[in-house]
Amino acid sequence: MRFPALFINHGGGPLPLLGRQPELTRHMKEVAKMYLPDREPKAIVVLSAHYESKNDEVEVTSASNPSMLFDYYGFPPETYEYDYPAPGSPELAKRIQAMLQSNDITSKLNPTRGFDHGVFIPLMLMYPQANIPVVCVSLHQSLDIQTHLNIGSALAPLLDDDILLLGSGYTFHNMQAFFGPTQETVASSIQFNEWIKDVLLNTKDSSEILEKLTQWKEAPGGRICHPREEHLLPLFMVAAAGAKSNTTAQLIYDTIPKEEDQFLGATDHAVTGYLFA
Repeated sequence: MRFPALFINHGGGPLPLLGRQPELTRHMKEVAKMYLPDREPKAIVVLSAHYESKNDEVEVTSASNPSMLFDYYGFPPETYEYDYPAPGSPELAKRIQAMLQSNDITSKLNPTRGFDHGVFIPLMLMYPQANIPVVCVSLHQSLDIQTHLNIGSALAPLLDDDILLLGSGYTFHNMQAFFGPTQETVASSIQFNEWIKDVLLNTKDSSEILEKLTQWKEAPGGRICHPREEHLLPLFMVAAAGAKSNTTAQLIYDTIPKEEDQFLGATDHAVTGYLFA
């Protein structure tokens, strides 16, 4: 059994580690045991919504011992002392760069980039031993959908080498709505996640899946859920890797808010997670 491509919702800043998003915390703690092969992956390649290139090149982290990047603000002091001392893999980074280049995707190595919270929050819960090499691949600065589908497709061969491809984002990411949910934003989150589920789970042809994903802005609630699409792109990237590898999508996380819970904070909105195996 090869390793699958996986998409998880990484939570709001460090909230999953603070016990403020218990369902997500429980999911991330259990996801490896429940859905991944019994063995550990040889490496983990993370596609984080919080890592965007600053020019026309996709970046690949190449540090041997990546640092921590605390890219959130206003949380308790202990959340700035977390450590996830997993090694990097300069060799794997070079291989990924070559894979991207061979697919006409311009890329460069970044030897200084550390682990942002889209990386270390889920991995601290999934693989707390921090003994598996981790390499991160950035989003392209354009946020162009087809470009990111191409990146995901280019990374698909990694799955055949016992490497876990992890997309870390959110299927609902509207910061204003997180702090002030409304009936419209909650309803939009449900509609949009139902659309994602329908595309990924009920469309049989892989090329048709990818074509439908490019139309996400026309989906019900699409732009309300994602005023900016950086948190959606990791899902599309792993979906493209899965399509290239002829995998089947599986729903592994699904939370629809109860009516009485719709105005309690960061867990108000529907989000979904997926496995491509």
